[in-house]
Amino acid sequence: MFSERVKNISPSLTLAISAQAKAMRKQGLDVVSLSAGEPDFDTPENIKEKAKQALDKGFTKYTPSSGLVELKEAIIRKFKEDNGLDYNLNQILVSPGAKYVIFEVIFSLVKPGEEVIIPSPYWVSYPEMVRLAAGTPVFLETKEEDNFKINPQQLEKLITPKTKLLILNSPSNPAGIVYNRQELEKIGKVIEERGIFCLSDEIYEKIIFDNLTHISIASLSSKLKERTIVVNGLSKAYAMTGWRIGYGGGPEEIIRLVSNLQSHTTSCPASISQHAGIEALEGSQEEVRKMRAEFEKRRDYLLQRISKIRGLSCIKPQGAFYCFLDISNFLGRKIKDKIIKGSLEFASVLLEEEKVAVIPGKAFGRDDFVRISFATSLEELKKGLDRIENFLNKLT
Repeated sequence: MFSERVKNISPSLTLAISAQAKAMRKQGLDVVSLSAGEPDFDTPENIKEKAKQALDKGFTKYTPSSGLVELKEAIIRKFKEDNGLDYNLNQILVSPGAKYVIFEVIFSLVKPGEEVIIPSPYWVSYPEMVRLAAGTPVFLETKEEDNFKINPQQLEKLITPKTKLLILNSPSNPAGIVYNRQELEKIGKVIEERGIFCLSDEIYEKIIFDNLTHISIASLSSKLKERTIVVNGLSKAYAMTGWRIGYGGGPEEIIRLVSNLQSHTTSCPASISQHAGIEALEGSQEEVRKMRAEFEKRRDYLLQRISKIRGLSCIKPQGAFYCFLDISNFLGRKIKDKIIKGSLEFASVLLEEEKVAVIPGKAFGRDDFVRISFATSLEELKKGLDRIENFLNKLT
């Protein structure tokens, strides 16, 4: 009765658990949610003010399908100034969220049966998007001792005549890894030599720590730029998750195909959000810097606490606002006859016993981990970690 493509798609665990935590709070339960995939800050006032002005001026109609020219021009300037990338208007697409840009690119590029290489751990939606396009996800298993980064030799071995695309995410969700120039050059060499495409998901670009500099793989050579679609957006850096503005830059032919697809699916991104987006990119960046500094402070507190909890560990996140916790030392243990077999049981029992919401690592391809978000106040973070420590001490 129903489409096989959609029937076989798994629901997003990250959204489901966040929704469950919110529902429990509405019931009056004192739930600490460390599951959020969005900043806890409000959208900066200058951006909200621009949206109000757009409303007052009647900017409530359709825009061109691929986005307002003025916003695309702001994106072009952003790519040039921040990433050293030169694009023209025909190489830019604005969509209702970076998530939709990623889906459109995969759907436009990947033919049935073609393969997409996805480093694991991965963002939960990548594999499902590939399956929706009738493609085959091929997982590149990274190692914790390598900071979950791609091994170029391993990448080389996974490429077959069916390989179409590599998905690269830096800074990454769920581990917060950031690739440096040398690492990207080695990956780029494989991409160039084997002639595959790269989708570079850079949505967490502005949330980066330890004085590191974000580098886009597309900026390393003209040849790589021709093989790369760079995806970014306003949701994370500007606390605009609900505004739904993402964008992509890439080869003109690919952007044209993706724009054609968008014209028949969403018509256009929300016009008011696009006007606000111009202000986000062109206006003051002071609030972005403040949010980044606060995220780094929380990251440091989180690492300090984890280092004191016996049996728990994680690699140091250098970007985004997540920590990927290794819970392997606690698997097989139990509490009240409930056995912790994997990350699903860990997250479920933790929520039930201590009212703390985390995301099972199984959603990201690693069942011996859970993801903690530090997109919450230091007070909530402390409360959540106190409860997690108490929970672990109860396991036998």
